[in-house]
Amino acid sequence: MNDFSQTDFDVRLEWGAQAAEQLAAEADCIVIIDVMSFSTCVSIAAERGSFIFPYPWKDARAQDYASEKNALCAQFDRRFDGPGFTLSPCSLQDMTAGTRLVLPSPNGSALTFAAKKKSGADIFTACFRNLTATARACEKYSRILVIPAGEKWSDNTLRPAIEDLAAAGGLISRLKHRRLSVEARAACAVYEAINREELRDCGSAVELRRRGFAADVAICLDEDVCDVACKLTDDAFGPTVSS
Repeated sequence: MNDFSQTDFDVRLEWGAQAAEQLAAEADCIVIIDVMSFSTCVSIAAERGSFIFPYPWKDARAQDYASEKNALCAQFDRRFDGPGFTLSPCSLQDMTAGTRLVLPSPNGSALTFAAKKKSGADIFTACFRNLTATARACEKYSRILVIPAGEKWSDNTLRPAIEDLAAAGGLISRLKHRRLSVEARAACAVYEAINREELRDCGSAVELRRRGFAADVAICLDEDVCDVACKLTDDAFGPTVSS
């Protein structure tokens, strides 16, 4: 335990890799939120009965890992316009049930690896699409750590991403009957203050639109259109229908 552990509270929130490093060991449940786009991709795949294997590195090791897991490997370049899958949520919309896909990502995937290494907690990933389903899945846990992933600046430092904080607040607002840390309550305030339509103009959305991925932005900002929570089991995120 350290000064930043938020251990007096049921629901805690902290950013990025250091949250996994410093706080994961004291949680029963960890929810990683990377709205644009890892968590949204996982939600789309799970909704279709498919499985996403997170992997932190976009290099030949990902291909080897896919072979080890008897899975496909997503193309590293989101601009890839041939057959196959990428980190673009649109590319996963025709995914068929039972597909196994390694999805390299420097944010959501990397955080999943870090959280798994540091904790025996159950690990979920969530986005706007499945906030209520994820909140229901989290109800049974005593100590819930929500980690907005954020994005990266060019020097690889954390860029806090408002869409991740807002989605974290949306999840936590569905757990308001629990004891919330100040950090968790602050995320709720962001969620309640910002209309999702406004998030179309956040930095991450502007970047994706500039690169030609406006359709991805729209999918990432759909709220509660999926009743499937995404839990990590045997190295893959798959569907967990909440009751």
